[in-house]
Amino acid sequence: MEKQPRLFSSKLVHKQNRVEVVLNSNILAWREIERSRKRGSAKNDTAEIAHSHSVQVCEILAVHKTEEEERRNSRSPKKAKQDSLLYAHAFTVFHVRRTRQHQWRCSHVTFRCASQGLCDEWIEVINEQLSLLTNRPKSLLVYINPYGGKQRGKNIYEQKVAPLFRLACISADVIVTEYANHARDHLKMEANLDKYDGVLCVGGDGMFSEILHGLVTRTQTDHGVDQNQPDAGLVACSLRIGIIPAGSTDCICFATNGTNDPVTSALHIIVGDSQPMDVCSVHHNNIFLRYSVSLLYGFYGDVLTDSERKRWLGPARYDLSGVKTFLNHNYYEGTISFLPAEDTLGNPRDKLRCRSGCRVCQHKPSSKDNHWEMSEEKEKFDKGDSSGWSTISGKFIAINAASMSCACPRSPKGLSPSAHLTDGTADLILVRKCSRLDFFRHLLRHTNKEDQFDHSFVEVHRMRKFRFQPRHQEPVSLEDLSEIPKKTGFTPICSAQATCNYSSIHSSWNCDGEILPHTAIQVSVQCQLIRLFARGIEDQQPQCVFEDPCTL
Repeated sequence: MEKQPRLFSSKLVHKQNRVEVVLNSNILAWREIERSRKRGSAKNDTAEIAHSHSVQVCEILAVHKTEEEERRNSRSPKKAKQDSLLYAHAFTVFHVRRTRQHQWRCSHVTFRCASQGLCDEWIEVINEQLSLLTNRPKSLLVYINPYGGKQRGKNIYEQKVAPLFRLACISADVIVTEYANHARDHLKMEANLDKYDGVLCVGGDGMFSEILHGLVTRTQTDHGVDQNQPDAGLVACSLRIGIIPAGSTDCICFATNGTNDPVTSALHIIVGDSQPMDVCSVHHNNIFLRYSVSLLYGFYGDVLTDSERKRWLGPARYDLSGVKTFLNHNYYEGTISFLPAEDTLGNPRDKLRCRSGCRVCQHKPSSKDNHWEMSEEKEKFDKGDSSGWSTISGKFIAINAASMSCACPRSPKGLSPSAHLTDGTADLILVRKCSRLDFFRHLLRHTNKEDQFDHSFVEVHRMRKFRFQPRHQEPVSLEDLSEIPKKTGFTPICSAQATCNYSSIHSSWNCDGEILPHTAIQVSVQCQLIRLFARGIEDQQPQCVFEDPCTL
């Protein structure tokens, strides 16, 4: 590999060992130097033992002069007096350190110099390299949801995130939300976005949805785009969105960083990572409803609807509602029409996970050509020409659409393990009428390594658009209606608004944790509509160790 030219190099002291430190435009590296006397030799020879370490410049968070008290506390008493005389000046480099399960931590390394001038020179040259990283944010707008999850959002930000931002000299304007959709409305109407490099949300997936809707709506309004037109060419947001996870599931954060750790998210923000992401727009009769990354109908819609009545239980309400909905075991009739994505590299069952630098996401048609083709297909469909579209009718326990894996700690693979973040598609998952036992087997596979689509009653399609039209407004039990009188033993677990009353209930769409007011919807995937402070899930690889600091 071609060597990078040195920008600066010196012999310094690190942990009472002399080291050679080298900086170029990409890497800061240091190597210990030890002296030993060879047997049979009358003179000293220098044996350079390669204990080499390195940090990428793009993952250096900050560099600061080290105070005398810190230097004194970091050395052993025996060495303190000698080092204070010979190497009385020091600087500390703060950098990213990777740990287990995709988590990042802020680590640091301190070097001592023989003169104040040399110390200042090192600080200056490192800061010069950091100033060239123009993707790093300097000013952020932060919204904190104090009520989401376990109501720890404010403490998480103040104790874990704010100190890191101060270390990296990032200013932040903080707004603690006071009511539902406070952040959305402030972004849409009041916020002066020109002064910020990004918008952060401290909370769960619901808080992210507020930021998403506020920022995207503001962008379309500023550019004169009518969101009520399903095929309008939406303008991508220029500001990146950061997520500090403090909710119940934190699905978006987990699927883009590989962990729902607040410190990891903060470090991705500081280094200025940028990850584009597809978003689905949802309409009903040419009226805009919501933006979404996951749409869930049937089972998951019923779980959300029931859990909303039990909010006082906190996160435990999802478990209780899930069990109740599973036992009710309703199915729903309807027709799905979708436009398959036929020009992509992958498919929903190819086991190619979306990772940082994903080749499936990088291989996509140009947005203009893709938008023209999709508009043409829609025009044909509206005129009754369904060529290019696929239509499926039937009885479904669940209908799910996901533009990302939707992985979370409880379901590490997610709804669709091979869904991709930026390929302009979503995966449509249809779970047909089946027995409770079969459906339980399907749900169980979300938590293990088995293929959750490997069932005769489950099918999955990669698509760019879809429409759903329910046949009935109320659900029907999985058992034939003629058998309903026989199921008297199931009555006690029904609520007062009894789920056995088949004429009074119908399922709803669960749109990123919010219930849609309409069942008949049309959905379009908007390619790379937003960008996150993330880089996608990294493959776990050991960091590079260099035999020679010059070989960078």
